[in-house]
Order: sequence, then structure tokens, then C-alpha cells
Amino acid sequence: MTGRPTGSRADPNGVVTASTARWIDIGVNLTHARFDADRDQVIARARASHVVHLIVTACHAAGTAGGYALIERFPGLVSVTAGIHPHEASRVEPADWELITTYARKPGVVAIGECGLDYFRHFSDPKDQRTAFEKQLTLAHECGKPLFLHERDAHADFLAILRAFGKARLKGVLHCFTGTRDQLEHYLDLGLWIGLTGWIADERRGRHLPDLLPAIPLNRLLLETDAPYLLPRTLTPKPHSGRNEPAFLPHIGSLIAGHLHMPTEALARIVCDNTVACFGLDLPAPPSHPGHHTWVATP
Repeated sequence: MTGRPTGSRADPNGVVTASTARWIDIGVNLTHARFDADRDQVIARARASHVVHLIVTACHAAGTAGGYALIERFPGLVSVTAGIHPHEASRVEPADWELITTYARKPGVVAIGECGLDYFRHFSDPKDQRTAFEKQLTLAHECGKPLFLHERDAHADFLAILRAFGKARLKGVLHCFTGTRDQLEHYLDLGLWIGLTGWIADERRGRHLPDLLPAIPLNRLLLETDAPYLLPRTLTPKPHSGRNEPAFLPHIGSLIAGHLHMPTEALARIVCDNTVACFGLDLPAPPSHPGHHTWVATP
């Protein structure tokens, strides 16, 4: 088998004609304004590309409520998170916390976040970020929900807060991992899943990531687009809009499978199982395919 991605070309409508592998996008910003004009079509293209479930990322109270409305419009296809992104930490009001706490306990809300620390842009005071992060750690534990975690240029403080909270109480995914081998080992030591995006296709900023893939146990790997951001640079042809969308997740998956020298379908099955385990999703069983080899995700 070669490392060449299979089934990852986009047609003029943006549909990636992948194999019959099923995919789950664990992180898509589907309430973003860039999807306002064609959100239903974006979801239709995802389904046509065998993306069978979308977890819609919330970054603030309005995004939490907006994401939940999508559950009602697309039952069984969409789940959501509830939380405050570190960029919003200095602007959050008591009413926002009340709304998020209420939504966190609703069915279909499968994680708390996107939460964490971001010292790269400093859109919120670091002290406010740490306070908001700690509140969401507690909320996740109280609700029995996993965490959807964000960290950028804040690893030391981020790790210290997670360790102080306690590994025994932690469950969740480090979303859009782009860090170093040492950082990866820290997150794995805490029992976290690792979310990978189209950053793996960026020869400028992500060229170190393929070398780290063997260090991620297969049963700790999750996949996401982070759409509309992070359009894979290796996607051909690229959409004229420059916008990423969930239909392109199979391209990311096939790239990673190629780097790991394993069949794309096998990786898709493992990652779907991991996603169900992390978020407690209730999805229909995939169809069986006689003759396929079984790959076991070992620690």
C-alpha cells in the first residue's frame, strides 16, 4: 500500500467522493456566519461524503444556543458542545454562564467547551481565561461530560490547571493539536484524546505532525475539520471560497491513513469507535463488509 490519499478529490460542488468509510467530524463551527448562506447544502455535502455525524463547536452562549437549534433541525446527524472559548472569557456575563450551565445538561450536548487557554492573540485577559477554564472543568465533571479543549501558546499554565484538577476527573479531547512531542506526551499521560485537523496538510506550519503520528495510540486519535477554518492545503481542486467544510474530512483522514501506512477504511472505523467512546454518541452500527481486514486500536 502506498501513502497516497485515496478518494479525496472535490467535485465542483465541494463533495469529496471518498470510499464508503464513515467519518465523524468532532469539531465544526457550523454556526459561523460563513455558513449562513448555504448551511443546509454544507450538511448535504457532508452526508454525501460519508460524514455521518457532526459535533458543532460552541465558543460562547449564543453559539451554544445556535448549535442546539441545529440538533432540532437535523436530529441524529448533529451534536453540540456548550462552553466559552478563551477569546470570550473577558466578555462573559453571569447570564451566559446560566445559559451554558442549563444547556450542558441537555441531551445532544456531548461536551463542554471549546474551553482552555489562548495566549497567542490575547483577546481576553489571561486571568479571566484561567477563571473561565476552571469553571468549565468543574461543570464538565458535574455533568459527566467530556471536555473539548483549546490551547495555544499557553501550554505551561494549561497543563498546570489540568494536573491540578486531577487526571481521575479528566475526560476529553485536545482539539486541533499542533504542538510538540513533549506536549503530546503530556496530554496522552492525562488520558486525553488527540484531535487532528487539516493542519497535517500544511507544509509550512504542520510539517512536524506526520512524524508525531506514530506516537499517538490509534485508540486516542480523533479527526476534525475545524471548518470554516484550516482548509487542507493539499485538497484539489480547492473551493473558490477558500472555506473549509465537513465534506473535506475524508481528505484529512486519507492523508493520515497514508502517513500511518494503513487502509483509509480501517482508520475511519477506529476513529469512529474512538469518537463514540469519547463523546458517548449513540450511532447506528455500520454495515459489515465481508473480507475486510480488522485493525485493532491498541494502547
